[in-house]
Amino acid sequence: MNELPQANQRIIETPYGRALGNSFRWKGGQYCAIHTLRGLVGCGIYDVRIAGEFGQAVAIARGTPQKPLCEPEDLFNAKIVEVSKPAEALGIQPGMTGLEAVHKLLQAETS
Repeated sequence: MNELPQANQRIIETPYGRALGNSFRWKGGQYCAIHTLRGLVGCGIYDVRIAGEFGQAVAIARGTPQKPLCEPEDLFNAKIVEVSKPAEALGIQPGMTGLEAVHKLLQAETS
């Protein structure tokens, strides 16, 4: 019998407000993201160029085999390595932590 991937979605409380976290796992792989009304911080599975074409603010962090990004909270301390043009317009830059990027996205919701 084939097993389905594990999926988890929950509200995440950050120091800057609430966001929606999700994670998916299957044999041999996983990905996760933190979603806000203005965009998302996710792992390397997302393509920022395509997201930018649709006007989506996306910031990407990449895990390693030794330290994979499995749960949304794993993104908090991970370094952002790539951003879409809309994310850049909100002040999100490579080198920030995922939590700093979430902060920028949450700030943009109120402006």
